[in-house]
Amino acid sequence: MADEFSFDIVSKVDMQAVDDAINAANKEISVRFDFRGSISRFELDKKEGQVIVTSDDEGKLKSVIEILKSRFAKRGIDLKALDYQKLETALGGTVRQAVKITQGISSEKAKAIVADIKSSKVKVTPTIQSDQVRVTSKSKDSLQQVISLLKGKDYGLPVQFANYR
Repeated sequence: MADEFSFDIVSKVDMQAVDDAINAANKEISVRFDFRGSISRFELDKKEGQVIVTSDDEGKLKSVIEILKSRFAKRGIDLKALDYQKLETALGGTVRQAVKITQGISSEKAKAIVADIKSSKVKVTPTIQSDQVRVTSKSKDSLQQVISLLKGKDYGLPVQFANYR
């Protein structure tokens, strides 16, 4: 029997699901009557980890982003992972907005997670490892308590529990 049990707290988004959702959203825009003649579209920049949304004007851009949100929700992508950047005007009076897809847990959020775990007084040891948090304990029950505690909290990003051993 193992001396220590552990699990990792991570924040990851399936980029293949993002790509599928963007393709479906582009197809929906191409067949919708209210977007006929519009230059509205989505482009996935895999290198930067963001979606570039382009449209004719600000009003249509909001509608296009709603389509993107619904497609992400259908694919099981948590909308908390989306970070909307500043709206930019592009050539020809069009507008564009970058939507970053956050991967990993930032150091500030990791510190908040560790602080919440420590304040719960459960006998576990949380450690920050680059973009994830590892929690170890001698008891599986303590790890289960930590998981249920963290499921009740909102850190502004999607949180998954991986490598439970």
